[in-house]
Amino acid sequence: MKVVILAGGYGTRLSEYTSEIPKPMVQIGNKPILWHIMKIYAEYGFKDFYVALGYKSEIIKNYFLNYKSLNNDFSINLKNGNISFYNNSGDDWNINLIDTGLKTMTGGRLKRLQKFLKNDKFMLTYGDGLSDIDINKLLKFHKNHKKMITVTAVRPTARFGELDINSNNLVKKFEEKPQLYEGWINGGFFIFEPGIFDLIDNDATLLEREPLERAAKKGELMAYKHDSFWQCMDNKRDYELLNSYWDNGPPWVKKI
Repeated sequence: MKVVILAGGYGTRLSEYTSEIPKPMVQIGNKPILWHIMKIYAEYGFKDFYVALGYKSEIIKNYFLNYKSLNNDFSINLKNGNISFYNNSGDDWNINLIDTGLKTMTGGRLKRLQKFLKNDKFMLTYGDGLSDIDINKLLKFHKNHKKMITVTAVRPTARFGELDINSNNLVKKFEEKPQLYEGWINGGFFIFEPGIFDLIDNDATLLEREPLERAAKKGELMAYKHDSFWQCMDNKRDYELLNSYWDNGPPWVKKI
């Protein structure tokens, strides 16, 4: 199954770092957070990635173009240009880097990937959030309820899309970034059926507004409740927190 990662935003609330690089390239430990996100999926066998690029897309492209040399020791003969690698990173991922426009909104970025995703279900997440979510359980949940969309619901002390969920895990209402009091919020880690593309109008469409709101009203949006670790990297404090986790044993690393 294909995995979409939205990695084209400006990341203005993390401007200490994103003035020079896109947010998905900000490092946790010695790896970009984008790599950590891919690692979560890859550990469950999902290694076919479609990265929706925008702001400073060339930096992400250059990282993966040079991925082997950046992540391995090697020798190079400057006379003939021959390179010999001493080791191998072990990552056997297929990465599709697609420029989806500088100012395109999240829904528009996904719409631009439609020709690559075709008529299959697919996974999607943002380029700035980490979790110890069990991807296999998420997929099983999605297949069982047979609705158009699954969104992972989490309970951090944060300020994101509020989900009104009934006792059967059906999302009754989706509101992006209201004044929170308590409850479940949008944690990313979606699974979509191809019908989502019918709910996206154009580049200006925010995925978290009309498409998800309309899906909720139609009874086509289900919530997978994840009450274990989840943390986004929305600001400098989040960046420092994630790096402290990395230094002391990252909870998003699979333990099975």
